Amino acid sequence: MRPAVHGLGTVAFGAFVALVGGGGLAAQTAPPSAPLTLEEALSIAVTNNKTIAAGRLQRPVDEAGVNVARERPNPDVSYEATRDTPHQTISTSFPLELGGKRGARTTAAQAAVATGAAELDQLIATVRDEVRRTYIDLAGAERKVAIEVEVADLYTRARDAAHARLLAGDAPRRDDVAAQADWLGAQNDVIAAQGEVDAIRASLNVLLGRPPASPLSLATTLEPVPVPTLEAALARTAQVNTDVEVIDRRIAEQTARISVARSLQMPDLTAGVGVTSGSQPDYNVGWLATAGIAIPLFTTHHAAVVVETAALTKLRADREALLADIGGAVSTALSRAASAATRYTNYQRDILPLTQQDEAFAQDAYQSGQTGLDALIFSLQHARERRLAGLQAALDFHLALADLERAITGPIR
Repeated sequence: MRPAVHGLGTVAFGAFVALVGGGGLAAQTAPPSAPLTLEEALSIAVTNNKTIAAGRLQRPVDEAGVNVARERPNPDVSYEATRDTPHQTISTSFPLELGGKRGARTTAAQAAVATGAAELDQLIATVRDEVRRTYIDLAGAERKVAIEVEVADLYTRARDAAHARLLAGDAPRRDDVAAQADWLGAQNDVIAAQGEVDAIRASLNVLLGRPPASPLSLATTLEPVPVPTLEAALARTAQVNTDVEVIDRRIAEQTARISVARSLQMPDLTAGVGVTSGSQPDYNVGWLATAGIAIPLFTTHHAAVVVETAALTKLRADREALLADIGGAVSTALSRAASAATRYTNYQRDILPLTQQDEAFAQDAYQSGQTGLDALIFSLQHARERRLAGLQAALDFHLALADLERAITGPIR
């Protein structure tokens, strides 16, 4: 009866994993999608991501601000009726902006448009970073499922071997029970890994502007790829870094704001003309002309110039600090990528083949009665840890590349 119980547990577990791992019945019946490369995912995100789409709507706002800045002050029309002569007066006054206020406002608004465009590029770089990292996480999660399934198969062999030795009278019942419990624990690890795949896949779909439950398969092996030298990475940073572009645009905008503040130090002139009537017997219809200018006695706008100039000084200091941070981030990412690539190569070349030999030796030794179950389980636990360490080395490499692209804020090449 015992082998039948084992078989029934395997079938039931397989059905459960098929349901949970597939994201439900609807996800299983959905048509499979073509494998998606990382570059394709990045391209789709730039086109369809909701956050980027919302960010693009800022440009019409900024462009409308230019038209607002170009507007001129409206003239005033007034009517006055009194008992004194002249009894009625109709006049019009025209504010005349002096000191280049309108031109300064327009230049500042145009600089804001350029800043908005740079901020959109910065937003796109941020979304690209999220897509890259989520894509890597999903690829790693899928690979972890494969590892957990592979290790679960080893535990299945251990369980079967323990049961066979029990039936042959060569092992205690404790081995059979312990092997069954370890096998069930391995199946739980598969379920947990598959659940993580489904969760990360939903996150990536949202970043790509798709419904969370959309089918999605990846075309990646997580193998290390060539990385640029430090000099090439820094040169690339100087060409495409959006963080530097944004702060440069803000510096240009702040410079324009200083010009606006300085233009306000020039008082405006108000000129007017009017028509009077009802001043008989001196005259029936007369005219008047007015002119006025504000005296900068209390408000000189000097403080505004000081504020805007101080803000510009801070932006320039921020730029210097940003350049230093970028250089450090690029160097750090390249160092981590080199370390991870070496660890992954060591894993593939040396550690994995030796691990597979150790697994085979442990299985054979237990089946032949040379070792106990504890030694076999210990070997299988180490096999899982070594496989996950190899996967982590691959993930560390690609996450270092993600750090590098984030520091560059653009494609590495």
